[in-house]
Amino acid sequence: MRFLYVMDPMCGWCFGFQPELEEFLSHYPTAEINWVMGGLAPDTDQPMPEELKQTISAYWYEIEKKSQVTFNHDYWQLNTPYRATYLACRAVIAAERLLENSAQNMVKAIQSAYYQQAKNPSLQETLVDYARSIEINGDEFLQALNAQEIEDLLQQHLGITQQLRVSGFPALFYISEENQAYPLTLGFCQAAQLAQRFNHIIEN
Repeated sequence: MRFLYVMDPMCGWCFGFQPELEEFLSHYPTAEINWVMGGLAPDTDQPMPEELKQTISAYWYEIEKKSQVTFNHDYWQLNTPYRATYLACRAVIAAERLLENSAQNMVKAIQSAYYQQAKNPSLQETLVDYARSIEINGDEFLQALNAQEIEDLLQQHLGITQQLRVSGFPALFYISEENQAYPLTLGFCQAAQLAQRFNHIIEN
């Protein structure tokens, strides 16, 4: 059994969805999960405009109301935010390249840094620290993070995202034995809804 999860580690709705995803997947402990980095926002060294900061920080309160997660809202006062998530996406891909099956752990480390500890995941030093926290060598990780191979893999992930016509995150698909992709959610939902949709696909 295989699932394909298209997400971005700096997507607040993906953070809100994580407990729902884990609850759903707990019923299928032997399932294979392919983590695809969807890439919310390309690289930039320009600080986030004030209007966008206000929009995204308001989303955090909305996500808290609809999900099981809470945010550290101090992030916005303690950091210079950048509307750039590709580096965090590369970090997940680099971690997986260096340590098999570490994509989920790296995503959760980045989410913890960003949403709970008010650290800035648009900065390389933050990502190196959290790669170390999941027992990846920091120097090797930094080298991988900036390697052309990782950039090429990110482009492959973005290509898969486009092929599946994913325009928002989180997006979870069931991949059948015939390699057909069935969407279980295109956006935030709860574990019970995932189970209901999955059962409907399997029964039909």
